[in-house]
Amino acid sequence: MQTSDFDYALPPELIAQTPIEPRDSSRLLVLDRKDGSIRHRRFFEITEYLNDGDLMVFNDSRVIPARLQGKREGSGGMAEILLLRRAGENTWEGLVKPAKRLQTGAKIEIGEEITAEIIATGKEGLRTLRFSDETRLFSAGEMPLPPYIHEPLQNPERYQTVYSKVAGSAAAPTAGLHFTTELLEKIKAKGVHCLFTTLHVGLDTFRPVTEEDPAKHTIYREYGMLNEATAVELTAAKKEGRRVICVGTTSVRLVEQAALVSPPGEIRPFQDWVSLFILPGHQFKAVDALVTNFHLPKSTLLMLVTAFAGKDNIMQAYRAAIDQRYRFYSFGDAMLIL
Repeated sequence: MQTSDFDYALPPELIAQTPIEPRDSSRLLVLDRKDGSIRHRRFFEITEYLNDGDLMVFNDSRVIPARLQGKREGSGGMAEILLLRRAGENTWEGLVKPAKRLQTGAKIEIGEEITAEIIATGKEGLRTLRFSDETRLFSAGEMPLPPYIHEPLQNPERYQTVYSKVAGSAAAPTAGLHFTTELLEKIKAKGVHCLFTTLHVGLDTFRPVTEEDPAKHTIYREYGMLNEATAVELTAAKKEGRRVICVGTTSVRLVEQAALVSPPGEIRPFQDWVSLFILPGHQFKAVDALVTNFHLPKSTLLMLVTAFAGKDNIMQAYRAAIDQRYRFYSFGDAMLIL
């Protein structure tokens, strides 16, 4: 297995630049991983594939205004910070630009009231920063749209799910962007149990794997929380043979991490760092179906869906999506993998 096995060619015009309205009118490619069959639907038709007693697991993490613009102290040159996760009081881990000029000891002035000092240096632009005033960070920040989106976002709430609740993500759990409040009510009316977990989305959402052997890639840890009530429902569903349908790769990683550290046949509450890297060969313990977007080439997310559905199925589905001119990535269309 090589990272190049997860590459594909995408026409640039298929990268969605703006969200579609209404949210649930996006397209939905339905992939049956048992026989490889593909159907083309609209997202609001997802209810036709849901059954009474199914569990749907959502990630209710909310995107923070994590992109900060500033100037390098001394030179006055432009600098940018992308906050990834809180590392302590007034301290955050993040990405900086220009990374080569921002080493340990460097300071960045954000507006007139906040200063960030780099106190540790990591790989690939990662830095640990100490801020003079953490309380003002979010008011100084901007919505951190992915680098492949070049159009300005008119309504910042369109990069949040309608059920987002717990602030902490540097990127949206994008599979959830297709759901409307009305669609969620229709799903519940079918007898589907909607469960909410939290995983704060970090670096691997938009970072390609650069190692030739993907197993050598160190995945970026993300903090996750799965409460007791959700754990009880998940355990009961697995024992009773009811489906667990995860909305997004973040929900998959959290549920599978919780299952891995729980006794066999049980899923216990979980609140810790999630460092699970799901590659082909992973034995899924909890997830039976998956709602997901179309992912970047050579990304950990594409590797995860390949592990779930099989390489031939995923490559065939991606070819079909490209042929049918689906919209890709964060504001793009969706897949339902059964």
